[in-house]
This record gives sequence, structure tokens and C-alpha cells, in this order.
Amino acid sequence: MYDIIIIGAGPAGTAAGIYAARQGLNFLIITKDIGGQIGKKAVDIENYPGFNKISGSDLVKIFEEQLKKNQVKIILGEVLKISAKGQPASGGENPKIFEISTATGKKFEALSVIIATGADPRMLEVPGEKEFIGKGVSYCALCDGPIFKNKTVAVIGGGNSGFETALFLSNYIKKIYILEAGPEIKADKENQDLILKTGKVEIIKNAKVLKISAKGQPASGGEGPKLVGSLTYLDTKSNKENILETDGIFVEVGYSPATAFAKSLVDFSDRDEIMVQPETFQTKTTGLFAVGDCNMGKYKQIVTAAGEGAKASLAVYEYLKRNSNGKN
Repeated sequence: MYDIIIIGAGPAGTAAGIYAARQGLNFLIITKDIGGQIGKKAVDIENYPGFNKISGSDLVKIFEEQLKKNQVKIILGEVLKISAKGQPASGGENPKIFEISTATGKKFEALSVIIATGADPRMLEVPGEKEFIGKGVSYCALCDGPIFKNKTVAVIGGGNSGFETALFLSNYIKKIYILEAGPEIKADKENQDLILKTGKVEIIKNAKVLKISAKGQPASGGEGPKLVGSLTYLDTKSNKENILETDGIFVEVGYSPATAFAKSLVDFSDRDEIMVQPETFQTKTTGLFAVGDCNMGKYKQIVTAAGEGAKASLAVYEYLKRNSNGKN
């Protein structure tokens, strides 16, 4: 029986783990990877205290070192379900024991849980997208960017994520299109200025992607299309369809919270984010907390996620003390 199980090891889960270790709690982290989304992006981070500039991959290395230094127990795996059974009421909080079920069939029990699973990339949901995943369609510039060296690619999404992806790709790519569905670019001015300096990027606004098509003819033997060759988009201002030739497509249209495994124990916002108390990050279920990009917080930043993880870990410590189940 653990005091806490933390699910996820991005900035929120890492911070929660460091604070739990410092409080002497018996805890476990279950996560698919270390670093979460920032581990999949090599963009430069310039707004995290303590670093003038650091890449996502380098920051993840520091996370790993801190977790190791604090002797944090980590199991790499996927959580499929959280269930809870009530215990005798104490202090009016009705404490529970939580059971965590993983994809490997293993189960773990804890007196409290912090969900820090972040969010998964949203898909365009257009014809050709799923068929071309791994064949030109990508959701990870760090993973696939170098494959398209000296080629032409399109980045779908005119927010900060799209511009930061394009900025990273400019190290390899000869020509980059950024497609924004709306009439205005949402990225910060600083990111826009950096993109302009590359001289490699063309921005297309009012561009709604309609479909993704193959390069040349379908592969022989009826195996389907070979690689991405173009995308078709609708200019919503002129109502005209256009075809854009491209070797690759990087999708940056936002993220969906990775929270389905907790659906029976939490309430969700209209964006499928977990509803929490703003001070403690506790959900509607006593002893169950949610931090970072998976909760209803407005600002999705690395630094705010880390702060939430620290605060939730402190709140868990107080919760355990009140119920005489944790360390005193």
C-alpha cells in the first residue's frame, strides 16, 4: 500500500514526485515516459525560471536526474483504470483506498492519487490523415523532423506550438508552410518574429484542411498509398479549394486531456479537462488530485504545471495527516 501513486512524469508529475520524496512519503510514479510532451519537442524553452534557454530534451534529462537523486520509484507503463473503495469516515472526508490497473495486468493500491497525465495531440480528423501516419503525417517534430531534411513540409496550426515546431524544423527543412484555420495568427509576437527571420516560412491564414493525398500512384500490390504528396485546404475567405504540394505534415492543433481512465471518479469540463478545487487540485473524489494540462486550469505552461504538481503533493501530505493514514 502506497501513500501516493502519481500517474505521469511530465513537469507536473516530476514536481509532485520530488515534493513527495522530500516529505518522506511512500509513493510510486507510473508513467509512459519521462517528460511528457516536452520530451517529444526539441524547441527552445525560454520562459522556465533558472534557464535563459533550454531545449525540451535537455530539460527532461534534468527531470530524470532529479528523480534519480531523490530515489523515486518509477514504473514505465500505461494506466487503464482507477477505482476506489470507501473507508470509515474520518474528519468528514470519507477517505478511500485507490486501485490502479495497468496495461500489463498489474494492480497497485494507494491512499491517494495524483493524476498528471497531460494531454495527447489532437488529430485533424480529415480523410487521409490516419492512413498517412508514419508515412508523412507526424505529431512529433523531434521524432520525425530530420527525416524531411531539405524537403517541403506543412505545419497545421498557427498557435505557439505550431510556430515553435516550424522554428525547430527550419534547422532541416528548405520550405515550411504554416496553415492557420482562422483569420489571425495566435502565436506570440516573439515567435512570429523568430519565424520571419528564418526566411523559410510561408504563412497561410483562413486555411481549413480538407484532405491529405498520396504522392504519385498507390503502391503496387494494392497496399495503399506510399507517402504524403499534398494536402487540400479550403480558403474560408474566398471559399476556394487549393492544393498544396508537401512531403510532410506536422499537426499542431492542440491537445486532448489523457483522462479517460478516471472517468468514473471525476467531473469533466466541456473540453474534457478534469474539474478540480483551485487551491488543492483535488477532484470531486476525496484523495484524488489532478494537475497540469489534464485539469481545468486556463494556462497550459511548463512552469504552471510544475507549480501545480508541487502544490498538489503538499495538499496530499496534509490530507494524509488529517486522516492518520500517511506519515506524521
